[in-house]
Amino acid sequence: MNRLSSEQTVFTTRLDRINDYQFKVRFDIPGIPELMTDESEPLGRNAGPSPSRLLSAAVGNCLSSSLIFYLSKARIPLGDLKASVETVTRRNEKGRWRIAALNVKLSPIVSEEDVSRSKRCLELFEDFCVVTESA
Repeated sequence: MNRLSSEQTVFTTRLDRINDYQFKVRFDIPGIPELMTDESEPLGRNAGPSPSRLLSAAVGNCLSSSLIFYLSKARIPLGDLKASVETVTRRNEKGRWRIAALNVKLSPIVSEEDVSRSKRCLELFEDFCVVTESA
C-alpha cells in the first residue's frame, strides 16, 4: 500500500484472466496468497467466489471490523462475533442482474454487565465502515 498523505491512501489489486470468467486476484500485501474468482453458473463454473459474493464478504467484514473497533474504543470486551450477509439479487427494469439488498446480521457476544453500554456502540458503529459509507 502506498501512503500518499494522512488524508489519502492508494492500493492496487491486480487481476489476471485465467480463462472464461476465472481470474487470479493478487493483493499488494506481502505473504497474502492469490485468490481465484469465477462467475456463478451458467456463465462461470463456480471455481471461486463471484464478484457479488466478494462484495457480500467485504460488507460483512467491514461492518464487523467497525463494530470491533467501536467496542474496543469504548473498552467493552468482545467475547465472539459472528456475521451473516444475505445477498439478494434481482433483475432491473432492463433485465440486468443487480444486487438489490445486502442484509447483514451481526451477533456480538458481550458480558451481561456490558450490554447496556454496548447499545450506544451498536447505534454508531456503521459510520466507521469504509465500505458501506463510501460514495
